[in-house]
Amino acid sequence: MKIDVLLGLQWGDEGKGKIVDVLSPKYDIVARFQGGPNAGHTLIFNNQKYVLHLIPSGIFRENTINIIGDGVVLDPVIFMQEVSGISKAGIDLTKNLFLAEKTNLILPTHRILDAANEKELGKSKIGSTGKGIGPAYTDKVSRNALHIGDILLQNFKEKYENIKQKHLNRLKTYDFDIDEYETKWFAAIDRLKEFNIINSSNFFNNALKEGKKILAEGAQGTLLDINAGTYPFVTSSTVSTAGVCTGLGVAPNKIGEVYGIFKAYTTRVGSGPFPTELFDEDGKKLQELGHEYGATTGRERRCGWLDLVALKYAIQINGVSKLIMTKSDVLEGFGYFKISERYKTNKNKIINYFPNNLLNIKPVLKKFASWKDDLKKCKSKKDFPQELQEYISYIENETKVPITIVSTGADRNETVFC
Repeated sequence: MKIDVLLGLQWGDEGKGKIVDVLSPKYDIVARFQGGPNAGHTLIFNNQKYVLHLIPSGIFRENTINIIGDGVVLDPVIFMQEVSGISKAGIDLTKNLFLAEKTNLILPTHRILDAANEKELGKSKIGSTGKGIGPAYTDKVSRNALHIGDILLQNFKEKYENIKQKHLNRLKTYDFDIDEYETKWFAAIDRLKEFNIINSSNFFNNALKEGKKILAEGAQGTLLDINAGTYPFVTSSTVSTAGVCTGLGVAPNKIGEVYGIFKAYTTRVGSGPFPTELFDEDGKKLQELGHEYGATTGRERRCGWLDLVALKYAIQINGVSKLIMTKSDVLEGFGYFKISERYKTNKNKIINYFPNNLLNIKPVLKKFASWKDDLKKCKSKKDFPQELQEYISYIENETKVPITIVSTGADRNETVFC
């Protein structure tokens, strides 16, 4: 057996949570392999809406084990708030949610450091969610982090105080109070001990030997990857398929199918380049019809046409074998929409690759006719209007990857397998 991967191909917010929820009955295990509470995966079913930040999106499937992997950074307070919300749905998470012992903890001072860093950057700020993710990953790389497994050590409090003091030394010029949050943090730490804490690499490799079907769930999107994204306007983790290996403790040859999710158009939250961004009524219409507001931050998402150059780049990096298109219903009744086939540089040179520097890059656009049909009524690909079928075929021909799922709405039932 191999681990299948599901990840975003744009700047996040592609609808990963919904699709993981849809696919999870086919899997024994669903695992988050990177990111932190900056993720916002929205699931809608039975007229209820759930937004997950840390917990894998397979949590509502009774027979599916869900794991938070080594590559994740976890804030105990936010985690326990999420647990409390899901528990109200009658789910006992201590039975089907496991925590990897090398998962990094986000400390109360990490949140203060995050805010301080953004303040220092001023107009050049990254657009952080302010939840301490960046500083937590910084401590990980500088070998100064606390793991979930450390909470079982007798000297855990001492290790915590040592790291906290290093942070306080860097924050001498800032006025803040973490006492209240710190009290909540330690209370949440005690509750973490109620969960199964596992050795990630041992668990996953044994599960594969036993023939278990595993789905790795990514957070954010490829264009936010710390290595492959639009640096420095990126997240702090490896969002791509490569992150599965380090985030779960498995070898590259254990990777199976790679599902890549993209919207029928493009959005971005926060700062950074965005070649196809729209500043006109079309952009506002995409935002309103697509309800493009961050599930985690509530911030307005910047909207633009689909960027085929960026999509091909993300497919290439991740080794995507199957594509999933979401938000196709948003383009209903648009009359027309566009797609960026190539880029034009400031020297009028046409390029068809994703450059390191997107400054002064302009999209070369191709126009498509939209559809008027209500896609929510479609149950199979043959039910799709001709215009949508042509759009799908165009993308498949250009990317050389089949589109196997089309999301026609927010609910888990509004999903068509092609």
